[in-house]
Amino acid sequence: MLTHLLSICLGLGLAAACGFRVFVPGLVMSLATRAGYLELSDGFSWVGSTPALTVLIIATALEVGGYYIPWVDNLLDTVASPIAVVAGVLVTASVITGMDPFMKWALAIIAGGGVAATTQALTAGTRGLSMVTTAGLGNPVVAAVELASSFAISVLAIVAPVLTVILMIVAFIMWRRRRRRLTAQV
Repeated sequence: MLTHLLSICLGLGLAAACGFRVFVPGLVMSLATRAGYLELSDGFSWVGSTPALTVLIIATALEVGGYYIPWVDNLLDTVASPIAVVAGVLVTASVITGMDPFMKWALAIIAGGGVAATTQALTAGTRGLSMVTTAGLGNPVVAAVELASSFAISVLAIVAPVLTVILMIVAFIMWRRRRRRLTAQV
């Protein structure tokens, strides 16, 4: 039971990271798998292969670079939203081990996809606000924070999965309170 909880928390942490950057969590997973720090679910061992690592490095570089180009970053958010959900589902399913396949995929689709979608929606909203308030000049700063967040959450999810989920819950509660205060002021 503890193994299931840890793998679910790991999957949710990685899914949240997919909402910031689609390919960074996969790259971190690939490196962690190759280094022996991460065990993947049956059928996902390919994530640690050299071809997968190569593709993830290239995809990550292109995605990260695109977010530093004004207006391209907004286009990427449009494309990344559905892709982030799919990535969230896949990373969650890839790390849930020892569970009935139906339950694993149900959790991956509902929880993993949902967490990735929520994070992606928040990041897209932040980028949109930056675009309006700074005419896009603040977007590189937003991109840097998103990249750092994706990397940090990915690593933290592998090292301390339960702590990652606790921090995600606290961050969401703080965001909701702040949003309510801002809404009440308007």
